[in-house]
Amino acid sequence: MASRTGRVELGHGCHAWIAGDAGWGMSNAGLITGRGASVLVDTLYDLRLTRIMLDALAPLTDVAPITTVVNTHGNGDHWFGNQLVAHAEIIAARGSLADMRQVGPAEMRALTGMDSPAGHFARRIFGRFDHTGIEPALPNRTFDGETVLDIGGTEVRLIDVGPAHSAGDTIVHVPRARTVYTGDIVFAGATPVVWHGPFARWLAACDLLLDLDADTVVPGHGPVTTKRTVREIRDYLEYVHEQATARFTAGMPALDAARDIRLGRFADLDESERLAVNVHTVYRELDPALPPLDGPALFGRMAELCPRV
Repeated sequence: MASRTGRVELGHGCHAWIAGDAGWGMSNAGLITGRGASVLVDTLYDLRLTRIMLDALAPLTDVAPITTVVNTHGNGDHWFGNQLVAHAEIIAARGSLADMRQVGPAEMRALTGMDSPAGHFARRIFGRFDHTGIEPALPNRTFDGETVLDIGGTEVRLIDVGPAHSAGDTIVHVPRARTVYTGDIVFAGATPVVWHGPFARWLAACDLLLDLDADTVVPGHGPVTTKRTVREIRDYLEYVHEQATARFTAGMPALDAARDIRLGRFADLDESERLAVNVHTVYRELDPALPPLDGPALFGRMAELCPRV
């Protein structure tokens, strides 16, 4: 993980805002500047972090004001700071808006306030964030499939590759910069979490990224990287699906399967407890009659895999 929070200049008007600390909720963002305008790719998990980022980006945005915000998906660490840029047009895939309406700041405060293993786990991983005072600023424009923006003469392609990580997952491609902002389709150095699935859609999204004319990959979490990390994410997802399917076929319950799977070369990825969610998602794909688990139940499953809880 990067050792310092801050802006990374990528060239051709592209910049990444990289979280210097690892861990749940420590997400990245991006800024793409054109002539007299810019697009912000994602806001951060609370108002304090988002304000720090916006202040640091001010030398760029004073010249090219933020006219557009793209939220790559509906997890709060990529949109809870929207109210600080609510003057802009806020764009997201239709599925992402549905996720935002389902889980907002109030739901996260409820989760971290629970007196349960799930609540204790949530407080440990999210305790650094302040979700009070957040007024949800939802997207005012949605799209399906793909759309193209002209940001001060710079072409910016938005492609919804979800449902995969979530109900809607937008990648942001800047062709002239050979750069792509992936949202949580790519985690660099951390375990991907398949909240929604299907796995096949995420694998297809990785294939799209690998085929894309892009050299620089800005992940949703972790340092700026290359397509090598996309291949690693794809390999992890393929491995987990294969291992979980074998245990499903053998009649092993999902949580037991998550405990039983040995991650091998993927064992060093941070937040390995996300395997509990990923296995459950595989089981639901294989047996659609399996009841879904709500957020607290999923966090409870991860708490059982996490030795520090």
